[in-house]
This record gives sequence, C-alpha cells and structure tokens, in this order.
Amino acid sequence: MQTLRQFFTVFPIFLLLCGTALYAQDIPPKNEVNIPSEEPKDTVSFNLKPIISERSEVNLDTIRRDSVKPKKEFLTDVVTYYGEDYVYIDQKKSKVYMYNKAYIIYEDMRIDAGLIILDYDKNEVYAKGIDSAGAYSQLPVFVQAGNTVKPDSIRFNFDTQKALVYNSRTEQNGFNVIAEVTKKENDSVVFLKNVKFTTSKNIDDPEYYFYTRRAKFVPNKKIVTGLTNMYIADVPTPIGLPFAYFPLTEDRTSGFILPTIGENNNRGFFFQNGGYYIALNDYMDISLLGDYYTNGSYGLRGESTYVLKYKFRGNVSVRYESLINSERGFPDFSQSAVYNIRWSHAQDQKSSPNSRFSASVNLGSSKYFQESINQTNNASALVNTLSSSISYSKTFEGEPQVNTAISATHSQNTNTQQINMSLPSVTTSVSRIFPFAPKSGIKKGIIDNINLQYDFTGDNRINTVDSLFFKKEMFENALVGMRHRIPLSTNFKILKYLSASASTAYQETWTLKTFEQRYDETANDGDGGVVIDTISGFDSYRTYNFSTSLGTTVYGTFNFGRDKKIQAVRHVVRPSISYNINPGFDQYYDNYTIPIVSADPEINEEVIEYSRFTGTLYGAPGNTYSSSIGLSLSNTLEAKVRDKDTTATEAKKVILLNNLNFGTSYTLSKDSLKWSAVNFSGSIPIVNKLDFNFSGNLDPYALDNNNRQIDKFNIENGGSLFRLTNANISLNYSFSSKDFEGKKEKDQIDDDTFRNGGRKDDLFGQSSDIYSGDLYEEDDDNEDAKSRDWYGYDLPWDLRLAYTMTYSNSARQSEISSQSLMFSSNLELSPRWQVGVSSGYDFKSKGVTLTQLRFQRDLESWKLSFNWTPIGSINTAWYFYVGIKSSILSDIKYDKRRESDKNF
Repeated sequence: MQTLRQFFTVFPIFLLLCGTALYAQDIPPKNEVNIPSEEPKDTVSFNLKPIISERSEVNLDTIRRDSVKPKKEFLTDVVTYYGEDYVYIDQKKSKVYMYNKAYIIYEDMRIDAGLIILDYDKNEVYAKGIDSAGAYSQLPVFVQAGNTVKPDSIRFNFDTQKALVYNSRTEQNGFNVIAEVTKKENDSVVFLKNVKFTTSKNIDDPEYYFYTRRAKFVPNKKIVTGLTNMYIADVPTPIGLPFAYFPLTEDRTSGFILPTIGENNNRGFFFQNGGYYIALNDYMDISLLGDYYTNGSYGLRGESTYVLKYKFRGNVSVRYESLINSERGFPDFSQSAVYNIRWSHAQDQKSSPNSRFSASVNLGSSKYFQESINQTNNASALVNTLSSSISYSKTFEGEPQVNTAISATHSQNTNTQQINMSLPSVTTSVSRIFPFAPKSGIKKGIIDNINLQYDFTGDNRINTVDSLFFKKEMFENALVGMRHRIPLSTNFKILKYLSASASTAYQETWTLKTFEQRYDETANDGDGGVVIDTISGFDSYRTYNFSTSLGTTVYGTFNFGRDKKIQAVRHVVRPSISYNINPGFDQYYDNYTIPIVSADPEINEEVIEYSRFTGTLYGAPGNTYSSSIGLSLSNTLEAKVRDKDTTATEAKKVILLNNLNFGTSYTLSKDSLKWSAVNFSGSIPIVNKLDFNFSGNLDPYALDNNNRQIDKFNIENGGSLFRLTNANISLNYSFSSKDFEGKKEKDQIDDDTFRNGGRKDDLFGQSSDIYSGDLYEEDDDNEDAKSRDWYGYDLPWDLRLAYTMTYSNSARQSEISSQSLMFSSNLELSPRWQVGVSSGYDFKSKGVTLTQLRFQRDLESWKLSFNWTPIGSINTAWYFYVGIKSSILSDIKYDKRRESDKNF
C-alpha cells in the first residue's frame, strides 16, 4: 500500500513531530516509592492540580473553626519515582533528588534520566544526564501521550503541563528530528527552534538534513515553518522555501504528486509522473498519473493497490501512451499509441480451502516494452510472449470428489502480433471411482483395480491480431467447443515383476459451428474454386481408443569393496512397451468432386474427401485406422563414494547419470516408414549446480537425392545406423562467494521480467522502474555488510552462465543453427559499492549480445545508480539516478536518461 509520501513535497520531513515510537523500561523493584493522592502516614503529598476540599458547616461546640482555608492538595494521582543509587528528600528546599537510572511516573507522563530533581514548591521536574569522566550518559527520555523525546535536559511543569526541552532527538515515520530548543505549550502546540530533519541513521552527524529556524507543530493537524534549507555534509544548498504549511494526519491522505521535469532529444521538455493520489480507505488506494511532452506526446496511468488481511491482496495498472517522434513535417516523424494492462490478485490459502481465485494479467500492445517512454526493462523488451490467466476453482468434497474451474487465458506473440484467447474455459472433473473395489482392504487383481473418471472441457477460443484486439471483428471468428471424456483403466501384476495396465476412453465432442465444403464453378470470377460455407448449429461426433502397456524396473549393482574410494555403482533400467489402437471414423467425412485436366480422357475429375468438423475448435476426428507399438527405455546411474569426512558412517551417494531416456514407435497400420525417429534426452551432473543437458532425434531411414525420406534404412544405404537430424545441448551454472562459505545463495528474480515470459535471473539485465523511482530497498540493516571491513579480503560476488547450442541436419545441411553463451556477474567492491554486468556472445552471428553495465553506490541515506546498455539491437540506452532511499522522500531525487532509438 502506498503511504503518505505522495502527499508531501520537498520538505515533508516536518511530519516527524506528529507522533513517535514509545520506549519503555521495566521498573526495578528496589527503592521504589508510591505516593497516593490521599495523604497516608509518613508520606509527602504534592498538590499538582489544586482541589478545594469541601467540608461540612455543622458546629460541634462553641469553639469557632479556623477561618484559614486549608492548603490545596498537590497530588491528584499516584506518583512513582525511583533512583538506583539514592532517593533523597530535602524538606528545607522542598525537593526530591533521584540519581542513577532514575525515573518518575505521573499520569501519562514518564521521565527516565541519570538525575531527576522534583521541586514540589514550583510543581516542576528537572531531568538531565550524568557527566562522569567527561562522558555524558543516561540522557533523559521523556514520554507522554505516546510521544517520545530524547533531549540533553528537560524541565516540565505539572500545573501548566508545559515543558522546555534542550537538544531533543525524536523519531516520526522514519524521520529523525534534532531540535536545539523545544517548547511544549500544551498537548496541542509545540514550538521548535533551530530544527534539523533527516532520515539518516546517524543522528549525531547526519550526512544530510533540512534545517529550519522556527517551526510550530500541532499534533495530528498541521506544521508551520519559517525559512528552510537543505544541508548536505553541513554545507547549505540553495534548495529551500521561505515558509511551508503542512496538514497532518495519522491516516493515509490524498494529495498531489509532483512531476519530474526534464528534456528529451526527440520529444522536447517534459513533465513526467505527475498526478494525484487518492486514499479511498484503509484497504485500497488509487494513483492517477500522467506525462506530457512539448512535441505533443503524452501518457496516462492509473494504478491501484488493495489488500484485505488474511483474505487477499493485489494490484491493478492501466497505462496508455500516445507517442510522437520528432516534429511534424520532418522525414523521421512518426506517431503511434501503446498500452499495457496488468492485474495481479493472490488469495490467502487459509481464507477458503475449497475455493480459490487468482489473476495474473499482462496484455497490451506488442511494442509496449520497446516503445514506452516510461520503461527501461531490457529483459522484457527481449521477451516475445505476453500471457495472462484469470481463474476460479471450486472443490466439492464428497465421494467422489468433484473439481470445477472457470478461467480466461491470453497468449500474445509480440513478434507476429498474434493473440490467442479463451473467454472463458470451463473444466470439470470427477475423481477416480473404483466400482469393483472391496469396501475394506487392499485392491488386488485386474477386477479390483478397474476405475473410471469423468472430465469435461468447454472453450470459447478467439484467434486475432494486435490491431483487432477488442474490436467487433475479434469476436466474429470465435470458436466454441465442448468435450466429454470418460477414461476406463485398470492395472495388475504379471509374474510378480511386470506391471501391466490397460485403458480405453470414450470421448464426445460438441461444436456450435461446422464448415461445409463444395466446388463452385462460378467462384473466383468464373474460374471456379472451393467454397466453404459456415453452418451454425449444434453438431457432435464420438470417438474411442484403446491402449495397454507393460513395464518393469531392473536394478544392477556392482560392488567394489568398502575400502575402495568408489564402493559401488548402481544402474537402474526401466523398459516399457505399449500398444495403441485408434479406429478410423470415416462416417464423419464427406466428399466433393473438382474438374481436372488429365492425360487420360476418361479421368476428368478428382474426388476430395473432407470433414465438416475441420476448422472447429477441437478439429476433425481421424479417418485413418492406426495401430502402433511404443518402446521406451529410461536409465539412471548412481555411485556410492567414501565420504571425505572420516567420522561419517555411511557412504556418500553421487549421481553419475541423472537420466537417459530413449523412445520410439512402430506403426503396424502403415505400408512404409513404419519406424518413427528415436528421440533421446538426458542430463549428466558435472559439478554442484552444473548439469549437462542434451536432447535430439535419430532417424533410421535414408534420404534420396531430393533430401526426402525413403523406405530404406540408412545403414542399408551405406550410412550409419541412425541419422542425427537435430540435437540440442545446454548448460546452466551459477555460483557465488557464498558457496565457499557454506551459505545458500539467494535467487535473484526479476518478477516483472519473469512475468513477461523471461528468465528468473539477470542474464538479460536488470530492469529499472522509472515510474516509482524506488530503485532500491529501503534498508540499511544488511548484517553481512556491517560485519565486513572496508578493506578486508571478503568481496562478495556471484556469477551465472548459460550456454546453448542447436544442431540441425534434417536435410543434410549439417549446421549449427544457433549457439550462444550468456553470463551475468555482480561484485561488491565494498559494503557500499556494487558493480555488475550482463552480456553474452552469439557464435552464429559472431557478435556480442545485449550488454548491460550496472554501477550502484550506497550513500547511507541516499542511493546512486548508473545503468548503461552500450550494446543492443534496439535498447541502447543509459539511466542515472541519485535520490533518498526513504519512501517518504522518494520524490527528492535526480534522474537522467537517454532512451533507445525507437526508429530501429
């Protein structure tokens, strides 16, 4: 949720006087004195608020009562005071002295100090620290009505409730306030003299502060100040105001957001990210922002964040930009409009266990991340996919259990500008039912394990392009389809070691639109052609299939002895064979004839077979009988190695081959080319966090002179047993200095880039959100940084590598179609200096990929950053930023950037 920072201008730090944190101490048990309001025996009463004692006027005897009125009582509440070394009451001077770790409590006021003097004649208390051996310690801490002040000394009058505070230090909403003199008139008004406001953690010597000579503070209402200047390293700057007035409130407040003023080479001067912040309530807010450039470009943004504790949280963002490059009349003039809509909603899992609603929306113009005037996200600009999903799911408990879900999905290719949407998609499933299983005990045999399910899927699918998005043409070609599926299966053991399964499935498909085909001689201006007629109305078809499989697991262990370094090697093999039958459903096919010209005069037409379901959402059923046998083989290889730790009692398990999979099929119903290509994949661990991944296809058939497959094995044609048609290898490796320290490295995830379909790491570079200006976390509490010396040997670093290569040889081209190496590294030169680089090399194009250099400097209360992209196809740019880390003062900043050339 956004805070009060939108409301403040350059000097919002004066709000620190509004309210402060409460510091409390436990009351020590010894030397404690309680003085009640009524005068007990052997105690001293002090009348802080005079109360006139009312007495009866009845005369008990002839002696007249004393006409002198009794003295007003001093105390109206219990006073508790304490001093560790001593508590001394001087009756002659009417004072009470408390020394060392002293405190006094009266009503809602508490003072802790090294020395406290209570003057019950003047009804005042004076507190200060202890000066011992030149060190001033145990400074007073004054707490009243939730406000805390830490001065050098303080005087407080019980009658007037006024206080005079010297060199006070206090904190409010992240601000630290140092005032030379503070005069508390009452609970409603406080006057300050020679005041410093800062967010620096170093109160005694802040690296920057705002200084004002006079200030008036009314809690929860307003602050009025005189001349105010900004100081950096105790040097005054020309940044200042002659006076300022700030309304105050404990709650979030609506207010104006000041824009950033700058200049752009292509669009002229600009006012950027200015607008209005609306605090609707405690659960929701809205930010309305805009940009304006003097050449006519402008941008509008609306953003909202909402949260309901223990229920849900989310945020919505809608952005629109009208972009004009150069000036009208110039040859490089161009005009375009881009937009982007984002919505993220997450539900607390405990709020509703049986139902869930979630949303992750990211849609808009395909060129938004390349052309936006308020984005510097190189990684997102390289991603060519945008996706969205909104879903609601509900589980109905019972036997059987029913799960249903409704969702809307969106997938967009930013290169082709093709958009695929499901509005909506409905799925329902009934959990597995075992009709013949025993009511108690284990299911055994083929009959007991017979089970069936029910699944339903319904879709309204839309395929469109970027230019027709949400226009009426988008909905004209929508396809609606529904599918019912009932799978029936069972599993059982054969000869104890073989696992067998058999299944069949019935499927019924519904559609609301079919497509009839016919030949029309008058089509195409009399040249004739095929005409497709759209038939609206309900239609359906039914299909079924059958499959069975048989598999087992074979273990092989080779022992070398416990005294060997490699004690044993275990090989696990999982072979499997399956058989599948898919009948041909030619009853759903029709035909028409077209005239042809042939050398045979008796052949003057050709019969074309088609299905009216071709082009529907789920397509047409197959009209060709298919019968095939599938073969697969999975391998893993492990070793037991003697542990380097001599105290270990068990050997260490090491994976030599994570997996090696082979798969192929033999089609019985084909006349030729019955064997399909053998596909393989595997992963070999090299070192910790580094795996060698590979995959490819092996074709057993040869090619003719035209590079087409022929029904002849490659080995019979003078070649090898298989032809490697394509292959891919990839390696990903990340390590850091923490690996050598035994610490776990924290994943660096760019949520925005990952949400757009990119990588979780920073191999594409890191993004900078210009809109928020909050480039860094607002914390100075990095314990690792605090524990390191500035000139020590410890320099934290990290390195990520990604290598990929693709080989193609489907038509004897035998070429490496793509090969690249990408890397990213960050180095912390000191606890406050960090540099980073993301780059790579494309071996196919023989060029450096998009490169980003990062420089970051922690200036304690400030942050400095410089991101430079010197090499990139479309994103060459730089961005400089320096500003205060505190979110309250995030508008106090300076940023400068050069955008990438949008004409490329």
